[in-house]
This record gives sequence, C-alpha cells and structure tokens, in this order.
Amino acid sequence: MSQLPAEIFKAYDIRGIVDKSLTADVVRRIGHALGSLAAEQGQSAIAVGRDGRLSGPELAGALMDGICAAGIDAIDVGCVPTPVTYFAAYELGCNSCVSVTGSHNPPDYNGLKMVIAGTTLALDAIQNLKRRAESGDLKHGQGKRRSADVGTAYIDKIVGDVKLARPMKIVMDCGNGVAGAIAPELFKRLGCEIVPLFCEVDGNFPNHHPDPSKPENLEDVIRALRETDAEIGIAFDGDGDRLGVVTKDGEIIYPDRQLMLFAADVLSRVPGGQIIYDVKCTRLLAPLIKQHGGVPLMWNTGHALVKAKLKETGAPLAGEMSGHTFFKERWYGFDDGLYTGARLLEILARAADANPLLKNLPNSPSTPELNIKMAEGEPFALIDKLKAEGKFEGAEEMITIDGLRVEYADGFGLARPSNTTPVVVLRFEADNDAALGRIQAAFRQAITAAWPGIQLPF
Repeated sequence: MSQLPAEIFKAYDIRGIVDKSLTADVVRRIGHALGSLAAEQGQSAIAVGRDGRLSGPELAGALMDGICAAGIDAIDVGCVPTPVTYFAAYELGCNSCVSVTGSHNPPDYNGLKMVIAGTTLALDAIQNLKRRAESGDLKHGQGKRRSADVGTAYIDKIVGDVKLARPMKIVMDCGNGVAGAIAPELFKRLGCEIVPLFCEVDGNFPNHHPDPSKPENLEDVIRALRETDAEIGIAFDGDGDRLGVVTKDGEIIYPDRQLMLFAADVLSRVPGGQIIYDVKCTRLLAPLIKQHGGVPLMWNTGHALVKAKLKETGAPLAGEMSGHTFFKERWYGFDDGLYTGARLLEILARAADANPLLKNLPNSPSTPELNIKMAEGEPFALIDKLKAEGKFEGAEEMITIDGLRVEYADGFGLARPSNTTPVVVLRFEADNDAALGRIQAAFRQAITAAWPGIQLPF
C-alpha cells in the first residue's frame, strides 16, 4: 500500500488541504482503517457527520465507503455541528462517530475528529491508524450505509435539561459555520430572542473567519450589541464545539473566565468535585475552584487529552483556554459550544442583568496567546532547552506537564510547543502591568539564551 501524507495526522485529529494532502482516496483509506479498528473493538456501526465546508459531502461519502469496506455500517447524520455528531454516538447507541470538519481552519482545509468505542482518538492512536492503512492490516466486509436525523433529538435533550429563569435577547454569530443549522432554533426554544449574525451555513465563510478565540472575529458581535437592545453576545466556531462570549459593553469574556462561572455553578450541585483546566488558563481559576469547595486540576492542552482525563477522573467539568468546555454533570462529557452557551444563559438568566455577573469575574492583566514560528521539530527542542537550562529568578514553581509554566508570587509565564503546528505558544499573566513586564523580560532572556537569533512576538 502507498504511503499516506504524514502531515495530516495531527495530535488530536486529522487535518489537511483538500485535494492536496487530503483527497477523497486518502479519506476512504482512513475510513477503511477506522472501520477495521471499530470491528476489532466489537463495534458494528459508526455515525458520520460533517460541517458546512464545500468539500464535506464528497469526503464524508469517501469516509463512509471506507468504513463499509471493513464490514462496519456507516450512519450518515448529515450536515451538523461536531457536538451533534458526538451526540449521535450516544443517541443511536453505536458508541463510535467521525465528524468531517476543518473546525476553524481556512475554507480549503478539512479533517476528521474521531471517536471509536467511546474513546477520542489522539496521539499514538492516530499514528497507529496511519500505519494500519499503509500496511494493509484491514478487515474486509460489506457494511451498510443508512441515514439518521438526530438534530431534533439533540435540541429536545438540551431543552429538557436547561431552563432559563427569564427570556433573554442575545446576539448570536455563527460565522457561517455549521452551528447556524441548529443554534438559532435551539436558543429560540430555550426562550431567547435572537439578533442573528451570519447564521446561513456557507463553506466560503464570506463574512469573517469562524474562530471566536480571535478578537477581530468578534467585532461584528460587539457592533450589534452596541446598536441593539440585546443583553449579551455569543459566537460559535466553524464546527460548533467552541463558544465565544461578549458583554453588552464589548468586553470579551475569555473561556478560562467563563469556566469560573461554570465551576461555581457545577460545584453547587457536586460538592468537592474536581474541575480540570489546561495549562494556558488563568491562575485566578484554582483559588476560585477551591473557594467553592472544588479540587482544581491543571492538565495538558488538547481537546482529546482533556476528554481522556475527564473520563479517567470522573470530574464533572473541564475547560480549555481555546474555548472547548466539557460538561459531564447533566451532559455527556464532550466539548459542545451550543450546550455550553445554553448552560451560560441558564446561569445568567437568574440575574436581572447578565452583565454584572460576567464583568465581576476575577480578572488580571494578561496577554492573548502569542506564537513563535519555528521549523518543524524546533519548538520541542527549544522547550527541552528551557526546561534544562532556563534561569527564572524568583520563581515559586516550574510546571512541566505540558511545556514550561513558571509560577511567580504575582503571575505566570508559559511556553509550550503546539501539537498541531510548528510554533511555541506563549502566554503571560500577572497582578499588574509591572509584574507582567518583569515576567516577560525573564522569558525573553531565557528564550534568547537558549535559541540565539530567535524572533520573539513580545
């Protein structure tokens, strides 16, 4: 069997440029390997959903052909948000699913997020899939292809679970991503009046990129909040598994601060519960979790890795700085931007005005994610040198579970190698601007000593 392009097999999913590294033939071969893995694990069917990208129908069709070639049935759940595909694995009882999605990548990308027998494939499991497809270690059979509509069941399930104490008027920006196929109806049924922005599913993404983690993509929400009497704004990424939140006066409430609100709420019903968050999150989160009787657990970045830890610990809630939030309490434990938005409004609707609740969440000066672009393999080498040789005077703790997070009495600095692109991700936070500058200077000195001539973004 011929080799598959190595660069599409990422840490948490498969992703590539359509008709270049990611062709219908490549996806069919991956489908055959996935079906073979599912068969080995006693599965009989895999649910397949796709986002709104123009390449979705062809690639989803090729994937299902491959799955069926392994003797496993393929259940086509259509053009739906990724969390609806995850939901289908539970609702249809098949425990396995694949979402054909490019998430927040440019329009010419697509990819696969994969769950087999209840486990999200990541790291070695994804590399093993590649080896299996290339070596021809495959099962053969004639699986059947059928369709199922789970969108209504998904909306019914959330509406049965989440109750708003009062009606709310909200701005909703779907960024022409697939969330637009379901989110407006869901939130109307929850009792919201919606000011819709770009809720028509369009794989060309003609208005702005569907990535609410970037402030420039929330400018339309901020404008609509200014021009209407809507109370708050929410935005979804391209496949609907991440949420952005904006206050009436245009302040972006980043996901680690959203998690504070969710943690306090969940811990009121799950006393002593463990709350998982990734290394990029604010240092103000752990004290708040403890204050509400919970146990904070810092963990690796990456939706698949957080999901695995959630499953292992039985924690009721987890979240990432990138906007993936995972509710196990009352939900299934997968990342779901639509459900997260519903839970947010449930909390906010208890107050006469949502905005003070959001504005009063603990906050301190911080940077957004900063990236150092390097050659393939270099980010890991740089972080290894920093761990071995970096001098950080006055540091209280060096956390090395995922890159290097240096904790000071008045702030932290983080440098970690991305698992998806050849960059080092940096983030800084401190009690005040002077401390922030001091911590950045310490990192600047350590990084340039470890890698002379490097170009830094701060």
